[in-house]
Amino acid sequence: MSRIQKAFENKKAFIAFLTAGDPSLDKTEEYILEMERAGADLIEIGIPFSDPTAEGSVIQGANICALAGGVTTDDIFDMVKKLREKTEIPLVFMTYLNPVFHYGYEAFFERCQDVGTDGIIIPDLPFEEKEEVDVVASRYGIDLISMIAPTSKERIRKIAKGAKGFLYVVSSMGVTGERTNITTDIGGMLKEIRSVSSVPAAVGFGIHTPDQAAEISKTADGVIVGSAVVKLIEKYGSHAGGHLYTYVRMMKEAVSHSE
Repeated sequence: MSRIQKAFENKKAFIAFLTAGDPSLDKTEEYILEMERAGADLIEIGIPFSDPTAEGSVIQGANICALAGGVTTDDIFDMVKKLREKTEIPLVFMTYLNPVFHYGYEAFFERCQDVGTDGIIIPDLPFEEKEEVDVVASRYGIDLISMIAPTSKERIRKIAKGAKGFLYVVSSMGVTGERTNITTDIGGMLKEIRSVSSVPAAVGFGIHTPDQAAEISKTADGVIVGSAVVKLIEKYGSHAGGHLYTYVRMMKEAVSHSE
């Protein structure tokens, strides 16, 4: 069983996202361990990019901060390798096609395997063009995780059929960021997914309160929170550890109580 599969084994998963290098790579490592201690089941690590088209202002700001600090993809690989000596929590990169393409698919996924990354999410990789990336990622045991947006039933089923690791179900159209109300028919999307796939489906985009997390995890296999985590790091900087622990613990409890 892979580390990603274990994250969903017999429980609802809480998944947290943060941007590598915001405010520093040492702090990124510290915050990942702190969130794991608080109950996070899987961590998404953002590789900063200058044009993160799927992100709202909060995560865009984290990308700018990390890039201004001089963080490189190789630096992030080194951080993950060091992190792997301390934890077995599943780690999934989230980045854009440009950094992976310029690094070279073969070299990038070979390093992913070497440092102990489990998967990757590439929001701007069209489903119709994923094969050229997936074939290389699979060779190195890295799950290319698909995103499913609120769209036609036929497309949902098509994407879900070939899913690996877990499915990232996008709760709302638009960019990342906290939302007061999530009005998408998540239940309907999950029903379509489960008609063709047994891969776990986790819902993200907009979730930031325990009530939202509890409600969504009644039907979903997991909940993904990014902007709210990054906002705490933005607010408290190098002193965010305790605040992240408290927040993640609260959200994990909300997810667990819905089981």
